[in-house]
Amino acid sequence: MTTIYLKPHKEESLKRFHPWVFSGAIAKVVLDASHKASAPEEGELVSVRSSANEVLGVGHWQVGSIAVRILAFGVEALPADFWNERIRAAYQVRESIGLIRPNNDTFRLIHGEGDFLPGLIVDVYADTAVIQAHSVGMHVYRNEIAKAVLAEVKQVKNVYYKSDDTLPFKAPVEGEKTGWLTTNDQRQTTNDEYWSQENGLSFRIDWLRGQKTGFFVDQRENRALVERYAKGKDVLNMFCYTGGFSLYALRGGAKTVDSVDVSQKAIDLVNVNVARNFPKATNHTAVAADAFEYLSAQREQKRTFDLIILDPPAFAKHRDAVKNALRGYQRINAKAIEMIRPGGILFTFSCSQAVDKEAFRLAVFSAAAQVGRKVRILHQLHQPQDHPINIYHPEGEYLKGLVLYVE
Repeated sequence: MTTIYLKPHKEESLKRFHPWVFSGAIAKVVLDASHKASAPEEGELVSVRSSANEVLGVGHWQVGSIAVRILAFGVEALPADFWNERIRAAYQVRESIGLIRPNNDTFRLIHGEGDFLPGLIVDVYADTAVIQAHSVGMHVYRNEIAKAVLAEVKQVKNVYYKSDDTLPFKAPVEGEKTGWLTTNDQRQTTNDEYWSQENGLSFRIDWLRGQKTGFFVDQRENRALVERYAKGKDVLNMFCYTGGFSLYALRGGAKTVDSVDVSQKAIDLVNVNVARNFPKATNHTAVAADAFEYLSAQREQKRTFDLIILDPPAFAKHRDAVKNALRGYQRINAKAIEMIRPGGILFTFSCSQAVDKEAFRLAVFSAAAQVGRKVRILHQLHQPQDHPINIYHPEGEYLKGLVLYVE
């Protein structure tokens, strides 16, 4: 195995179990005899040692500022049952916290560094697992991962791979980035009839054409909180995607629910999901429209709401975009706060990892001050239990939200 030697004193973060080795920490790379090239292949397993030749761990090599993502500490090679052991341990966590039950077969099985598998996401929808690789190393081992998921998670019968939008853009990737890895179902080109349960609500999950793995599993607990506040209220769900918050609001007894998303395909799925769960509902409206334009139009018509949900896509996907993202958060929240009736509630979120909690709160504070409303924080929200944060990797905390009471 190729060996990566670190510069003096650069092993300290690894000894604290942080899983990243940055390129600037590397002193030299010693290739094994099988290499014909002058550098490791992206995605290959490498051994990491200190300048004093201490064994630090094994991880995936990649090109970029993060040069190695550690999979196992203190070893020179992965054990033979590595994938099964890690997936089994992750599944046991989900079982132990009561996530897997008859009315809830939708959950995140693997959350990257939070489950000690950096670069890997696995979401489970009923009998189908969707694997997403964020590193070439996980792409290389996709078939081994699929076999381990099938072996360790009883409800899973099919494994779909969806990494066309998540693998490093310039990485030399061999093999398909999207498609079935294994399935016992002949419907391999459509999932129109595939449904999963989240807290007793049915959702059609479009892992073939939808965003991420097909659904935003990370808002499950926050959707349940919306249900608690929705009774008798006029609700506006912005950036609704396939209607997760809308369905919970309807079940919570909302007077009306408006769902808005720029994607017509998403709106079509919202209507399908509402019809499945509330076939007699007449109090739901779904609109395909740009969020800022929609809010401006409703403001001109002097429409107001009791409860507004803002769950936009990541405004900042990297550090360079943070300033513009914060302006975007301030602008969208100001528009929403203007349209909240006195005594109304705003659920507002950021899923941008580059935007920290304090910066997001400051943007929302600035929006409230700009509009001139009295605002109180009722809840500070975050990602759920199946999106755990590795205590040695605080960068894994990405979802942040506030529930505001607006006078």
